[in-house]
Parts: sequence; C-alpha cells; structure tokens
Amino acid sequence: MPATPPQPRRTVVIILLDRIVAIAAAARRVLTGRGDVSRATWVAVIAALGVLIATVVSVVGVLRTPEGLAPVTLDPPPSVDQVGTSPADTPRAQARPAVTSPRPSAPVETTAAPPTPEPSTSAPSPSASPAAPTPAALGADFAIEENSLLSYGAAVTISNPGAVPVPQWTLVVTLPRESLRVSSVEGAQASRDGAVWTFVPDGSAGQVSGSASVRVTFRVNGAPVSSAPTACTIDGATCTGLPD
Repeated sequence: MPATPPQPRRTVVIILLDRIVAIAAAARRVLTGRGDVSRATWVAVIAALGVLIATVVSVVGVLRTPEGLAPVTLDPPPSVDQVGTSPADTPRAQARPAVTSPRPSAPVETTAAPPTPEPSTSAPSPSASPAAPTPAALGADFAIEENSLLSYGAAVTISNPGAVPVPQWTLVVTLPRESLRVSSVEGAQASRDGAVWTFVPDGSAGQVSGSASVRVTFRVNGAPVSSAPTACTIDGATCTGLPD
C-alpha cells in the first residue's frame, strides 16, 4: 500500500483566511435564514468583512516583512548638567546627587630667576709679561802687548760683569794723528773717521756673555812713545789701562 504524501504545513495566513471564509459563510447562512434582512444589514456585514480582511492583510504584510518596520529609537538619557533640580511640587520627585565642582588647586608660587649679569664689553687687559732683565754696563781695559821700532800691537779686553749677555757694543779708540793707521784687526770690525777708529762686534762672535769677556786686537803703525791712543771708550765709558 503506497504511503500517504505528507500534508503541507498550514501557515498563519492560511489559517486567518480560513477563519474569514468560515465567518463569512456563517453570516450568510444567518442572514439568508431570516427573511426580513434589510439592505442596511447587508451593508454592515460587508463593511465588517472588509475591515476584517484589511486587518488580516496588514498582519500578513507585517509577518512577511518584519524588516520593513521602522526601528524604534530611544532618546539618550539626559546628562547630569542638563538635569536640574526638580521643583518641590513635582509629584514623585526624586533627589538627585549634587554636582560638586572640583576644588581649585592652590597657585604654585614661582620664584623669578636672578638676572643674568651682562658680559663686560671691555676686553680683559693682557697680563703684563715680566720685564726683560737689563744688561749690565760693559767695561774695557786697554793694553800694549807688543812693541817694535815703528809699530806696536794693542789689545782691548771687553768684560760683562752682569748675567745677561750683551750682543752689541761700540769701542772707540782715538789716536794722536790722522796719519796713523790700524791694521790686523781681530774680534771686531774697524772703521775710520780721521784719527778716531770705531770697533763693533764681528757677527755673533762679538757677543759678550754674562760674566764673560771678549778681546779686540789690532796693530798701529807708529812708535809707541808718540803713537799711543789719547782716548778709549766702550759704550761711552772710559777704558782703563791707557798710557799716561
């Protein structure tokens, strides 16, 4: 024996339509059973059926398309600032917490920084360097070392009594006559101005170190008795050892 096919499931819409049809049939039977039914009664029944059908159609539309319903939006709750104190005569007034403002913090005391001293515009004076020691005055001693009939040899010893070297000096020897000549000069350079002969250091060899001495030697072409120097100075100071 073949199995009976399953009956289709009845939905809410089908059930409502079946109810409407059943109600309409019952109303027809009631009205048709009465012979004195007026036209107004029929109009009222038809209007009631129309309203019922419209209601069913609306319900069916809502059930089929629930997403078409506009969502109901709720207003956000009022903030604490917007909610004021309810008046005393408002029924069922509820006490609301008082809004307390934060206590102002104590002002921070600031101490002004001390003013920065302005830099001095005057340039610092350079430290004075120690003064160089002053050389001592030189001394000179004249002497005749070698005699002959027509000439003689002379030597002048220049001494430095101080500790500072003396690189420059001037020895001046004055002869009695301009005709007398000087030759064979050693330890200096000689120049002539009449009877006056000037001797200066011969390069670095003529420097007089501290507590030391140098010698200047030369030869005069004349007899010592009549040709001896009449004057001798070293840097303006008189030499010692001149013949009388």
